[in-house]
Amino acid sequence: MHATLPLLAATDFPPIRRRALETLQVNLGYRCNQSCLHCHVAAGPNRTEMMDADNAALVIEVLRARGVRTLDLTGGAPELSPHFRTLVRAARGLGLRVIDRCNLTILSEPGQEDLAEFLAAEGVDVVASLPCYSAANVDRQRGDGVFERSIDGLRRLNALGYGAGTGLGLDLVYNPQGPSLPPPQAALEADYKRELMAHFGIRFDRLLALTNMPVQRFGSTLVSKGTFGAYMTLLRDAYRPENLDTVMCRSMVSVDWEGSLYDCDFNQMLGLRARLGSASRPHLRDLLRTDPAGEPIRIADHCYGCTAGQGSSCGGALEPTAADANA
Repeated sequence: MHATLPLLAATDFPPIRRRALETLQVNLGYRCNQSCLHCHVAAGPNRTEMMDADNAALVIEVLRARGVRTLDLTGGAPELSPHFRTLVRAARGLGLRVIDRCNLTILSEPGQEDLAEFLAAEGVDVVASLPCYSAANVDRQRGDGVFERSIDGLRRLNALGYGAGTGLGLDLVYNPQGPSLPPPQAALEADYKRELMAHFGIRFDRLLALTNMPVQRFGSTLVSKGTFGAYMTLLRDAYRPENLDTVMCRSMVSVDWEGSLYDCDFNQMLGLRARLGSASRPHLRDLLRTDPAGEPIRIADHCYGCTAGQGSSCGGALEPTAADANA
């Protein structure tokens, strides 16, 4: 796999600093039951990196100590972690919002037969990957049969009250198929809702349109095809300074499976550790005694991906475009 950090390190992206910590995004490990081209963590069935019990316990300590509002669990497939359900129960017991970044097919994996019911019982919000409402496009990007299993997973969640105004949030995630910016989020959401309801009877709350980041598997593919430079030009040319105010790294800390701290999931994949006081290799335990507010955020050229066009974050577009406003 081609390393992309050497191509991204030199940047003129504007400096930014942290605000109050609101979200702790925890990557529980890179093991996944799928291998997707756009996956910026290069997750897959053969990955073995998984968070241990000591670091999982530290996550709970930090949630208590820092007054965090949201625990955002990601991977890989976070549900494959032996500590996933413990973390969910602990965070919900503290009154936090919990997000499960779910690939949907995990709901039908052996040993996960009761997962959907567990998520509903604990009041976990599900953010589910579905890069298109077309079976051919999804299977091309994620593997044969993934679309059908994803639809089955969505039907199970709908049957439990997800996406039906019951308080159980169900958001879908769209990624472009290749080196292009996502279309306006609101218009695409309307298309998703129409097509999924008409053909499959599926309901969901929001569509989150995410820009593919030029790191890990996707970035390496761009290098191999000779399109890395052109994609970076696309991101830089679409830069909108107004998106700087709402980028996710201002109020979130990303934690890897070893407990190390980063400003975002993308920096985690590039090995760009967060700055936190005097800590040279900041770790979860440092958050117990040091407030990250005011710290400078590590930047590189990939940051243009979060600020291009309508903007992109783990919560979808940052600002509505004109096309969104008219949708």
